[in-house]
Amino acid sequence: MRIVAGLAGEGRSVWKKDPNSSPVSETQMFLYDTFPKEFLWGVGTGAFQVEGSWRKDGKGSSIWDRFVHTEFRDADSTDVSSDSYTLLDKDLSALDFLGVTFYQFSISWSRLFPTGVVTAPNEKGLQYYNTLIDSLVYRNIDPVVTLYHWDLPLTLQEQYGGWKNESVIDIFNDYATFCFQTFGDRVKYWITIHNPYLVAWHGYGTGIHAPGEKGKITTVYAVGHNLIKAHAKVWHNYKKHFEPYQKGLMSIVLGSHWIEPNRSEDALDISKCQQSVERVLGWFAKPIHGDGDYPEELKNELSFLPRFTEDEKKYIKGTADFFAFSFGPNNFKPPNTLPKMGQNLSLNLREVLNWIKLEYNSPRILIAENGWFTDSHVKTDDTTAIYMMKNFINKVLQGLCATIKYDNIDVFGYTAWSLLDGFEWQHAYNIRRGLFYVDFKSEKKERIPKSSARYYKQIIRENGFFPRESTPSLQAQFSCDFSWGITESVLKAESVASSPQFCDSNLYLWNVTGDGLLHKVEGVKLKTRPAQCTDFVSIKKQLDLLEKMKVTHYRFALDWSLILPKGDLSVVNRQVLRYYRCVISEVLKLNVQSMVTLYHPTHAYLGLPAPLLQTGGWLNHSTAHAFQDYAALCFRELGDLVKLWITINEPNRLSDVYNRSSSDTYRAAHNLLIAHAMAWKVYDEQYRSLQYGKVSLSLHSDWAEPANPYFESHAKAANRFLQFEIGWFADPIFKTGDYPATMREYILLKNRKGLSHSSLPSFTSEEKKLVKGAADFYALNHFTTRFVIHEPQNGSQYEFDRDIQFLQDITCLSSPSRLAVVPWGMRKVLKWIKRTYGDIDIYITANGIDDQSLDNDELRNYYLGKYVQEVLKAYYIDKVKIRGYYAFKLTEEKSKPRFGFFTSDSKGKPSIKFYNKLISNNGFPADYSVCDPSNKEKECSFCLFISQKKPLIFFACCLFSTLILLLTIIVFHKRKRRKRFKRQLHVDVVEIPPQGSPGPLDDDGAALQRHADCEPNTEAR
Repeated sequence: MRIVAGLAGEGRSVWKKDPNSSPVSETQMFLYDTFPKEFLWGVGTGAFQVEGSWRKDGKGSSIWDRFVHTEFRDADSTDVSSDSYTLLDKDLSALDFLGVTFYQFSISWSRLFPTGVVTAPNEKGLQYYNTLIDSLVYRNIDPVVTLYHWDLPLTLQEQYGGWKNESVIDIFNDYATFCFQTFGDRVKYWITIHNPYLVAWHGYGTGIHAPGEKGKITTVYAVGHNLIKAHAKVWHNYKKHFEPYQKGLMSIVLGSHWIEPNRSEDALDISKCQQSVERVLGWFAKPIHGDGDYPEELKNELSFLPRFTEDEKKYIKGTADFFAFSFGPNNFKPPNTLPKMGQNLSLNLREVLNWIKLEYNSPRILIAENGWFTDSHVKTDDTTAIYMMKNFINKVLQGLCATIKYDNIDVFGYTAWSLLDGFEWQHAYNIRRGLFYVDFKSEKKERIPKSSARYYKQIIRENGFFPRESTPSLQAQFSCDFSWGITESVLKAESVASSPQFCDSNLYLWNVTGDGLLHKVEGVKLKTRPAQCTDFVSIKKQLDLLEKMKVTHYRFALDWSLILPKGDLSVVNRQVLRYYRCVISEVLKLNVQSMVTLYHPTHAYLGLPAPLLQTGGWLNHSTAHAFQDYAALCFRELGDLVKLWITINEPNRLSDVYNRSSSDTYRAAHNLLIAHAMAWKVYDEQYRSLQYGKVSLSLHSDWAEPANPYFESHAKAANRFLQFEIGWFADPIFKTGDYPATMREYILLKNRKGLSHSSLPSFTSEEKKLVKGAADFYALNHFTTRFVIHEPQNGSQYEFDRDIQFLQDITCLSSPSRLAVVPWGMRKVLKWIKRTYGDIDIYITANGIDDQSLDNDELRNYYLGKYVQEVLKAYYIDKVKIRGYYAFKLTEEKSKPRFGFFTSDSKGKPSIKFYNKLISNNGFPADYSVCDPSNKEKECSFCLFISQKKPLIFFACCLFSTLILLLTIIVFHKRKRRKRFKRQLHVDVVEIPPQGSPGPLDDDGAALQRHADCEPNTEAR
């Protein structure tokens, strides 16, 4: 969100988003913090909704009494509603339970003055409100009193036409004056009118509210005009005659929807959003909180809009001591009546508060109505309402929290709506909005706290939000032999090398005829070299990506259908096997070990050889034997290079494929378990002693959290999810050799009730022995935490047998595919595995999130950092034996969620460096490193340089050797020429003249001697 100083008329700047804003900015995420100490917590009701007793003790009829009895079926049920008029003590007990600081309620005008005209008040009605106010003051609960919440005395409607007639303004002022005189000594907060937009628009426009008039748009705006003037008159009355000694504050509750532009960068869409809000909220807010007049857009568009005189503008301007704001379902329904202007409705309370701040010069704001609704059949388990409340209140906290430089909106109080279930206007009793459940058909009408009441009580007690699950960050490291890996899905093998030029003995000429093609030269054969693994281009790419990841382990899956296209050993594709062996061997040269998955099915691609699919796939027990043969082949051909094997990836998710009935689902799962166990046994008996590897299967292991912490049924549902999702496969292998007892018992219970005909297969005694203990470690794929609701379902399917539904926590940071980022769930599931299956080795074989960004995947960085931190806590504090962590995944796939560190065309993302740092630090070290990663890094860097630059090093050595050889030859030949020259010179000089020759003999002899003296220097040259 773009934060702007509060300048009047700048509301439209709220929609101007920063395109570079971070998805994990602390200013946008759920805020754990407290409200100011003086913050006010309240709850509200409307008189007509909860009081009942519409004809009791002299009360007069209101427009809603007549509207209900003429327009609604079951009208008699509205006579008592929650019956607050006679059950005041129960309302007060409900307020005590919550611990609120104020109670916002409305006075029924016709209960005090049956005809609406101020004469002698109805004593019973007067006594009721005096008792209510006195009881609140006694409890230190401030009364916030609304003078008019839609229940206009019927007489005023019949005699004057209601709010269409300006005469009602003075009558309303007389009624307000009586209330100030009677209750003002104990009331410090007054509301004149509750949501005048709905009074005018639905009461005199759409006709879905009383008095139910439809049609003329001019009447709608005339009513709105009169409501504004009525409010202003009452405000001036109070300020002049009562405020000096009662010291109270007054406002009018204004309600609105919120709207978001289709394109935040489009000025036209932003203008439409501004117009939409001005037509609803601005219609009343601009005259009262602005300049005393209607929005310019309204005046320009609506020629029939009533006009204020200059004196009236001055009189109306500023007639509110605070901005009382309503944001709830009534402001969004019916959606077809809202001026959406082609844009998108939104429930972002924080942004509409920012709009108010910027449009009306930072007023003090009271949230005078906020909450959501549930269906009428929901009693106390209003889980959805908890999450809506959590979201709304946290948006308020984000908006006002100045301590960390957020929006600094001046919100001083919050009203949860409503205290009790009651009559919900045009919805009658078809929805519920109360924090307390009321059975309208019972005599006692007990106020039973719902989950939302308990949650609101907790927020009030703590004055905000405290993190309950997360713990402070830990500075520590994993063991020095900890595995840091990256996971990939099935590697599609190349059956023929992509770079065959060194294997082809033919000579080619290019572009001989100008066609740009290669033409083979007949009769010419060249020397070739043997085929090499690096002839596969895809392997080169894999190596390049892995080198950048700096991991120690690489997990990938083989393609069963390519290796054994007929499903048995009759045809073995040796080229594909060679490809996979090349991958493993070349990866080893990077000092990276491979974790190989034999079978990686998905709901889109089952991955079985075609003949096996045709015979029923995993519904056929023979597929398990075929898998055993396939596994044995892979162990034999690749096992000398592989130390970690995964037989089957996420067999507990194949319920998405075999979902025709629960019988299919459970039978397929049974055969998958047997197949895994048979493969493990083959390795254990035939290959372990030679290859020293380990084998397991990888289970999808998301954590499950009760969506509603106040209901035991939700806790049981969460545990049931874990048993049906994880225990289904883990219990037979790591625990008992059989399916979880709770799983069997629950299915049997549903059978007895006639809700399901499902049944789990039974293991024979031999199968139990085979399956139990058939894993060397626990491998889990974990991505998120699921919030689980108990939801009874009828039918014979695996999904129905669990009796659960999932709830999306809208306050959680989520990915584009709606994966909630809940780091503490990782630690919880790791502790649960240890607690349930003992102190076994654990590998996290896949953990990651999708992030739409290609050039700044901050969400992935955040996710990795937070989740690895929780893994470290489980390892270091909880002593869970975690042996490795594998991030998911290496490359993303086209047209699928972006989970990859690399794009589908191998472009790296910034998260690579973040993961590199986690690996090099081996966790989150303090000032020192146990494993001394700096030296290790230097050593590994040198090793990697040697292994990757072998061709270059070989070429350099050859070049150096050639130079040495050439220099040696040159020196040899030079020495040889010098010796030849020396011998020739010696022959020429040593010729002796005839004896007896005078003089010259002495001279020549001297010359010879001089030559001999110089000869060593000549040789030296």
